[in-house]
Amino acid sequence: IALLPDPVGEISDMHYRPSGIQVGRMRVPLGVIGIIYESRPNVTADAAGLCLKAGNAAILRGGSEARHSNQAIAACIHRGLEAAGLPADAVQVVETTDRAAVDALVAMPEYVDVIVPRGGKGLIERVTEKARVPVIKHLHGVCHVYIDAAADRDKAIRIAFNAKTQRYGVCNAMETLLVDRAVAAEMLPPLAERYREKGVELRGCPETLKILPDAVPATEEDWDTEYLAPILSIRVVDGLDGAIEHLHAHSSGHTEAIVTEDYSRARRFLAEVDSSSVMVNASTRFADGFEYGLGAEIGISTDKIHARGPVGLEGLTSQKFIVLGDGQIRE
Repeated sequence: IALLPDPVGEISDMHYRPSGIQVGRMRVPLGVIGIIYESRPNVTADAAGLCLKAGNAAILRGGSEARHSNQAIAACIHRGLEAAGLPADAVQVVETTDRAAVDALVAMPEYVDVIVPRGGKGLIERVTEKARVPVIKHLHGVCHVYIDAAADRDKAIRIAFNAKTQRYGVCNAMETLLVDRAVAAEMLPPLAERYREKGVELRGCPETLKILPDAVPATEEDWDTEYLAPILSIRVVDGLDGAIEHLHAHSSGHTEAIVTEDYSRARRFLAEVDSSSVMVNASTRFADGFEYGLGAEIGISTDKIHARGPVGLEGLTSQKFIVLGDGQIRE
């Protein structure tokens, strides 16, 4: 994070208007950012570093299970701020574990400019419901990989296996595999063998069950479920049209990938799939701020305004218009 360019004060899009004025945009901090998170104390350091680098103050409220770690990390941050001649209160940790503190924090627009919740779906839904300030969030990650008829077999197997099994309990793990009907009989048996070796339970549509008879029948609920576990839903689809139709109905807007050697299909997938990250011939596990070169991330947003996808330094700033003149007045 320290080595990344400072986004604050960056000026872009300067251009002259017919009146003679110059109009452009300047990147500025959001202000005070409240981060509410569960379990992982590394978020304390990541969030503080990103917020400070982007010129923001941070109010951090971690989970009770990591309370002492969060306080220890915050103490180190405070010492660093003081040594740098900055106010220690620029990063504050809410010490109480009372849930009422969260309700109060998200309902104080006079003190807090943005809220970023990180954790399970229940936490994020609760914060969103109670918040009176803008929230940068994603509810869940039902991520997909689509194996196209023009996919390279080895690439497809490697990507689909990694996207599911590299880590299970993360929001960018694949939860549903879509396979073009034209190659399903070729792709699914070797993939299923590798999944079985890892203990992954397979749940399939009727066409999948014909190819993999030992799979469990998938329900309608499965297509919308973020398992965060060694469980995978598989659907055989009617080409790219069928894959996009499924994604429009069941995607959570997080991350989707296509495996194909067909340039036109890849470009169409990129254009028509409306998720915060859309990939070609790569594992969904790459949907991460560090992997994207952001240094770290404060979270992933599936909203469609301001920050979208992994939120790093730029997502923690906004832009204001700046105007340069030389005495012009409006006639």
